Amino acid sequence: MAEGTIYALSSSGGRAGVAVFRLSGDGCRLAWERLTGREVPEPRMMTRVRVRDGSDVIDEGLGVFFPKPRSFTGEDVVEFHVHGGRAIVQGLLGALAKSPGLRPAEAGEFTRRAFENGKMDLTEAEAVIDLIDADTETQRRQALRQKDGEFGKACERWRVTAIRVLGLVEAAIDFSDEGLGDGLVEEARKVAVDLRLEIDDHLRRGERGRKIREGFYVAIVGEPNVGKSSLLNRLAGRDAAIVSETAGTTRDVIEVRMALGGYAVTLADTAGLREGAEAIEEEGIRRAKAAADRADLRLEVLDARDEDLWQNRAGVGNGSIAIANKADLIDEGGWSGKHPTVLPISAKTGYGLDALENAIIGQIAGAWETRDDGVVWTRERHRLAMAAAVDGIGRFLRLDEEDLAAEEIRRCVRELGKIVGKVDVEDVLDMIFREFCIGK
Repeated sequence: MAEGTIYALSSSGGRAGVAVFRLSGDGCRLAWERLTGREVPEPRMMTRVRVRDGSDVIDEGLGVFFPKPRSFTGEDVVEFHVHGGRAIVQGLLGALAKSPGLRPAEAGEFTRRAFENGKMDLTEAEAVIDLIDADTETQRRQALRQKDGEFGKACERWRVTAIRVLGLVEAAIDFSDEGLGDGLVEEARKVAVDLRLEIDDHLRRGERGRKIREGFYVAIVGEPNVGKSSLLNRLAGRDAAIVSETAGTTRDVIEVRMALGGYAVTLADTAGLREGAEAIEEEGIRRAKAAADRADLRLEVLDARDEDLWQNRAGVGNGSIAIANKADLIDEGGWSGKHPTVLPISAKTGYGLDALENAIIGQIAGAWETRDDGVVWTRERHRLAMAAAVDGIGRFLRLDEEDLAAEEIRRCVRELGKIVGKVDVEDVLDMIFREFCIGK
């Protein structure tokens, strides 16, 4: 359990309209009285206060007191909302540093205390940092759903079911002399089969949660001088890549992170694919192929003026979108009806870009089933724990020795407990909470 009363600037540093300071711990009442010269106000009621350092008034602002256990951390919590000028922030930090019994918070310590005091499970704690880091609407919605505890509730339900299986097996061992063991083991196996199917199904389809959190990788590929870099710049809304008439200008993979249709997308411009390139360009081509191999979606850029390149393309689907760039150079009416499976665009004029963006968004949404069902896993540790639980159940079902089978179910219970924090997971805690910023 954490010790001491901690404090931090919980809002962004630098010049701002408002700065929020947070304190948590048993020393909050004394700290309030020392900094304001007044007793703590009614719980959860914003109060106008003058914050002082001794006799020197630092600022006039608002303060609020949250008594334990009805607070974010489950401890006494105090917040001061003052003007966000640098001098005021430094002055209040100095006053807090001189207050007896207070110490600066470590990264993520407020949320860690909330977890340790039973205010949230580990998946909800991880959702807090995901909310802070969310760049897109889909990331924000997903983090809010996880913070509401949907994934944690599913994991806890699986854990309780695994404990039931374990109880049945242990009962079978205890009552084997009375001839009751076979029926209990058979019941345990039926429950375990259903549990394995549910976790395994969630494990396989839940990859979309991690993709939404980490972002989707889209590679732009094609021969030299078809306009890949121009397309990257158009989609990114800035000159991220050098554009030149000289073939082979792009020698490395240029990546731009952006929001597209509410999804986090990393767009990668790659070297032109061609035979007979010199050594440096050849390395760029190797990297381009590697980027295409790991991409969630490939934009295959073709030259609209060369019908041999695009007329037999599959077009949209199967992880790729065929694009005929430089459509502005085709005679008016020369494109219509010839190639319904290839998207005509012009990176130069912007023609067809809206249709392309919609196609990209449609591919992402369709491929990753980004529906709002509320139960998704978002981190590699979630996947590893669920996979280990499924493996444990599988070994349990294959074993005839009841003592050994019971140990496999214990392992399953431990793995599921790691996800929500129901076991001794000090190493897991350190890994999670060091991602947080100070003050959260």
